[in-house]
Amino acid sequence: MTTVDGGTPATGAGPAPGFDLRRLLAERGGERYALHTRHLNPQLPRMLRTLGFDKVYERAEGAHFWDAEGNDHLDMLAGFGVMGLGRHHPVIRQALHDVLDLSLPDLTRFDCPPLPGLLAERLLAYTPHLHRAFFCSSGTEAVETALKFARRATGRPRVLHCAHSFHGLTTGALSVNGERSFRQGFGPLLPDTAVPLGDLDALRLELRAGDVAALIVEPVQGKGVHAAPPGYLRAAQELLHRHKALLIADEVQTGLGRTGDFHAHQHEDGVEPDLVCLAKALSGGYVPVGATLGTDAVFAKVYSSMDRVLVHSASFGANAQAMAAGLAVLDVMEREDTVAHVRRVGERLRSRLAALVPQYELLHEVRGRGLMIGIEFGRPQSLRLRSRWAMLQAARKGLFAQMVVAPLLHRHRILTQVSGDHLEVIKLIPPLVVDDADVDRFVDAFTQVMDEAQDGGLLWEFGRTLVRQAVVHR
Repeated sequence: MTTVDGGTPATGAGPAPGFDLRRLLAERGGERYALHTRHLNPQLPRMLRTLGFDKVYERAEGAHFWDAEGNDHLDMLAGFGVMGLGRHHPVIRQALHDVLDLSLPDLTRFDCPPLPGLLAERLLAYTPHLHRAFFCSSGTEAVETALKFARRATGRPRVLHCAHSFHGLTTGALSVNGERSFRQGFGPLLPDTAVPLGDLDALRLELRAGDVAALIVEPVQGKGVHAAPPGYLRAAQELLHRHKALLIADEVQTGLGRTGDFHAHQHEDGVEPDLVCLAKALSGGYVPVGATLGTDAVFAKVYSSMDRVLVHSASFGANAQAMAAGLAVLDVMEREDTVAHVRRVGERLRSRLAALVPQYELLHEVRGRGLMIGIEFGRPQSLRLRSRWAMLQAARKGLFAQMVVAPLLHRHRILTQVSGDHLEVIKLIPPLVVDDADVDRFVDAFTQVMDEAQDGGLLWEFGRTLVRQAVVHR
C-alpha cells in the first residue's frame, strides 16, 4: 500500500488490487440463473423459465431497460414500486457519489449527524400533523415499528387490519397480512383480526372489546388495487380515536406521489393518521430505506426516558447513503413537480384503458388512482370464450391474467405483473416518470393482446401450456 510520511495510507490511492467488479460480472454474469438455482430460492428461476421470463437485462435508465440483444423494454412494474423516479436518476446518483466522496463518519452511534434530521424535516413537512420520524431499512420494518409503537402508546395488544391487505412478511407485519397463503406454516403470530376494507360496522364491533391498539390500512390495497371507499378513512379514524385506538396508514407502496397526492390518505380531507409507514420509492432505487412518521404523543410513550433511548433502533436505519438518497428523491419530486405529473399521466392511462372495457367481454373493470392501476378480467358472455375461460379457472384462478402478462413481455417488451395469487387482475405501478409515449405504447400493446384473446389463436395455446403447468405443480 502506498504510504505518506512513514506509513500513513495515502488518500486517493484508488481501489485495492484484486477486486474488479466489472471483470467479475463479465466473467460470471452468464451464470446468473445457475447461481440462483444452486444458492438462492430455487423456485424463482424455475418460475421464470416456465413463463419464458428468464431474460438477461444489461442496463436501465428511467422507465426503460435493455436486454442483452439491445432491445428496449418498458417497465410497468418499477421493482414492485421501488423505482419511483425510475432507474439511475442523475440527481440521486450524483447525491450518492457526493456522500461517498465526503467520507463521513457514519453510524458512530454517539453523535447526531445532520442528514437524518434534514430528511425527517423534509418528510414531516408533507404531513404537518406528525412531528417525528424513525428511520429503518425496509417497508416491513417500518410496519413493525408502527405496530410496536401503537401497542406501547395504547397499552393494548391487538391490531386490526383489512382483509386482503399486504403489510410485509416479517413476523409482526405478517400478523396483519390479509393473504392466508403468506401466513401458512409461520404461526403462531401476534393477536390480530381482519375486517373488510370499508366496513365500519365490523370495525365498530371489534373496538367494543377494548383491547385494540390500532387499525393498519393501505389507502389503496396493493393486492387487487382496491381503494378505501370515500369517507371510510376519516370515519374509521373518528371511531378509533373515540375508543382510544390509533390509525396507521401503510403508505409503503402508495406514498411519495404514487396515487397523485404525496400520500394516498391525503385524497380524503381530514384524515390524519397517528402513524405513517414509508419506504420503497424513498430509496431512489439505490439504498434501502424505510420511515415511520408519528405524533409527539406516540414517540413520547416509546422514548419515555433516557433509560429507554435505544428501546427501538435499527443498525442501518439512518445511514448517510440512505438519507442522501431520500433527500435527493424529495428534491427531484419538488423540482420536477412529480405529483402533478403522476396525476395527469395516470388519468391518461386509466381513462384510455377504461375506454376499452365495452370492447372486450373478458375485460371487466379498470380502477385505481394516479399511477397505481388495476385491470380486472372476468367471465365472458359468449359460449366460445366462456368454455376457454372455464378451462383456465378449473386449473387455477389467475391464469388468464398471466396469459396476458406473458405476451406483453414476449411480443411487446413490456414488463407487468399479476396483482396477487389467484387474482385475475394485472397491476400497473410504473415509474412515476413514464410519459405520454409510454402510456400510448402500453395501451396499444394491451389492445393487441386483448384482440387476440377475443379472437382466439396463439394466446390460448399459451393458456393451455399454463394449464398443464398449473395441474402439474398444484
